[in-house]
Amino acid sequence: MGETITTTEEKVKRGKILSGVVVSDKMKDTATVLVTRFIKHVKYDKYMKRHKKYLAHDAGNTHKVGEKVTIREVRPISKRKTFVIV
Repeated sequence: MGETITTTEEKVKRGKILSGVVVSDKMKDTATVLVTRFIKHVKYDKYMKRHKKYLAHDAGNTHKVGEKVTIREVRPISKRKTFVIV
Protein backbone atom coordinates (compact mmCIF):
# COMPACT_ATOMS: atom_id res chain seq x y z
CA MET A 1 0.00 0.00 0.00
CA GLY A 2 1.06 3.62 -0.33
CA GLU A 3 1.90 5.94 2.48
CA THR A 4 0.48 9.43 2.41
CA ILE A 5 2.87 12.01 3.70
CA THR A 6 1.43 15.41 4.28
CA THR A 7 3.57 18.42 4.89
CA THR A 8 2.14 21.47 6.49
CA GLU A 9 3.49 24.71 5.15
CA GLU A 10 2.96 27.69 7.35
CA LYS A 11 2.19 30.85 5.45
CA VAL A 12 4.27 33.49 7.16
CA LYS A 13 3.32 36.98 6.11
CA ARG A 14 6.03 39.46 6.88
CA GLY A 15 5.36 43.15 6.63
CA LYS A 16 7.61 46.07 5.90
CA ILE A 17 10.62 46.63 8.13
CA LEU A 18 11.68 50.27 8.43
CA SER A 19 14.18 52.15 10.56
CA GLY A 20 13.85 55.66 11.89
CA VAL A 21 14.12 57.99 14.86
CA VAL A 22 11.62 58.43 17.68
CA VAL A 23 10.32 62.02 17.58
CA SER A 24 7.52 61.77 20.17
CA ASP A 25 6.75 59.46 23.09
CA LYS A 26 3.97 61.42 24.79
CA MET A 27 1.17 58.94 24.09
CA LYS A 28 0.47 55.86 26.14
CA ASP A 29 2.14 52.76 24.63
CA THR A 30 2.75 54.63 21.34
CA ALA A 31 5.76 56.33 19.80
CA THR A 32 5.95 58.49 16.69
CA VAL A 33 8.79 57.36 14.42
CA LEU A 34 10.19 59.54 11.62
CA VAL A 35 11.41 57.44 8.68
CA THR A 36 13.68 59.14 6.15
CA ARG A 37 14.32 57.69 2.71
CA PHE A 38 16.09 58.81 -0.46
CA ILE A 39 14.38 58.69 -3.84
CA LYS A 40 15.89 59.44 -7.21
CA HIS A 41 14.23 62.13 -9.33
CA VAL A 42 13.32 60.66 -12.71
CA LYS A 43 14.18 63.68 -14.84
CA TYR A 44 17.07 65.28 -12.96
CA ASP A 45 18.76 62.13 -11.55
CA LYS A 46 19.11 63.87 -8.20
CA TYR A 47 18.49 62.11 -4.89
CA MET A 48 15.92 63.75 -2.65
CA LYS A 49 15.05 63.17 1.01
CA ARG A 50 11.50 62.16 1.82
CA HIS A 51 10.14 61.87 5.37
CA LYS A 52 7.11 60.10 6.80
CA LYS A 53 5.89 59.69 10.37
CA TYR A 54 4.49 56.39 11.57
CA LEU A 55 2.74 55.59 14.84
CA ALA A 56 4.31 52.49 16.37
CA HIS A 57 3.28 50.39 19.37
CA ASP A 58 5.78 50.68 22.20
CA ALA A 59 4.56 48.69 25.19
CA GLY A 60 5.59 50.40 28.40
CA ASN A 61 7.03 53.47 26.63
CA THR A 62 10.56 52.04 26.75
CA HIS A 63 12.00 54.16 23.92
CA LYS A 64 12.74 57.85 24.32
CA VAL A 65 12.95 60.78 21.90
CA GLY A 66 16.05 60.67 19.70
CA GLU A 67 16.61 56.91 19.78
CA LYS A 68 17.10 55.01 16.52
CA VAL A 69 14.59 52.18 16.28
CA THR A 70 13.41 49.53 13.84
CA ILE A 71 9.69 49.13 13.24
CA ARG A 72 7.82 46.19 11.69
CA GLU A 73 4.40 46.15 10.08
CA VAL A 74 1.76 44.08 11.90
CA ARG A 75 -2.01 43.76 11.89
CA PRO A 76 -3.85 46.99 12.74
CA ILE A 77 -3.63 47.81 16.43
CA SER A 78 -5.77 50.94 16.18
CA LYS A 79 -7.02 53.33 13.49
CA ARG A 80 -3.57 54.75 12.63
CA LYS A 81 -1.22 52.32 14.39
CA THR A 82 -0.06 49.36 12.26
CA PHE A 83 3.61 49.13 13.27
CA VAL A 84 5.39 47.77 16.33
CA ILE A 85 8.88 48.68 17.57
CA VAL A 86 11.21 45.69 17.28
